[in-house]
Amino acid sequence: MILITDELTEGTRIDLYLAEVMPAFSRSKIQTLIKSGKILVNNIARKPSYTLRTGDVIKLDSAAEIARIEPENIPLEIVWEDENMAVINKPSGMLTHPTGRETSGTLVNALLYKYGEKLSDINGEFRRGIVHRLDRNTSGLIMIAKNNKTHEYLAEQIKERKFSKKYIAVVRGVIEQDEFIINSSIGRNPRQPQKMEINKDGKESFTAVKVLERFNEATLLELELITGRTHQIRVHLASIGHPVYNDTLYGFGKVKIKTEEQVLESYKLEFTRPFSDEIISLEIPPDKKFQKVLKVLREG
Repeated sequence: MILITDELTEGTRIDLYLAEVMPAFSRSKIQTLIKSGKILVNNIARKPSYTLRTGDVIKLDSAAEIARIEPENIPLEIVWEDENMAVINKPSGMLTHPTGRETSGTLVNALLYKYGEKLSDINGEFRRGIVHRLDRNTSGLIMIAKNNKTHEYLAEQIKERKFSKKYIAVVRGVIEQDEFIINSSIGRNPRQPQKMEINKDGKESFTAVKVLERFNEATLLELELITGRTHQIRVHLASIGHPVYNDTLYGFGKVKIKTEEQVLESYKLEFTRPFSDEIISLEIPPDKKFQKVLKVLREG
């Protein structure tokens, strides 16, 4: 089995990453496999603490089998598709792909039911078809590759920044400046591995911010990812004192509007259709969660 890491995996310890994609094995078992040379990175034996980089090739010997992910008949909202790819409107509350703790009810389970084995497997069985991902509680547009050649094509667009992804978010507090760019390096929090943080030794990260509407104690923003780090928008906005509404992981605190998830949606995508010169531009309206929050804020 071969896995190729992407930008969203970068900065993660290899034992933590493999614990996510190999639920049949405990973390201690994975550490043993790494130490015994049954798991190699770029054909080199590494320590369990090795920090992954984009493009690392992880080879697992037959002793390290990946659990099978079962197809599930979960409805999908397909916004656009052709023979090579699809764009799905992922609902908030749904994991993009299975983890060591959850192997059911994810977008990948639904994709396997819809498309069968005709999905890219560059990122492994647990991430079939997944080119980039959205947090569980972030809704909106996500690209799916139906084959490896398409996956590589789309990944190259993302890497070369020839791909536009915009979000809308409601944040705490009133932002006075109309437009600006947040430029702060992001790395993994060593004390809480599930969390990212502003870190001078992390990866350079840029988020373009535009104010769409101001309320008494909140602001509606459009955000464009110039880079694509894990939790980038959430970390960047928290770092300037304006966390996303209901994002308790990054400091929102007491929830003022009762929705279960952070108020963040991937609402615009623009990319080049694989193997052509056609530019595809897609946009979706705010979901019900978003509309509920905006209604409350507009009513004061």
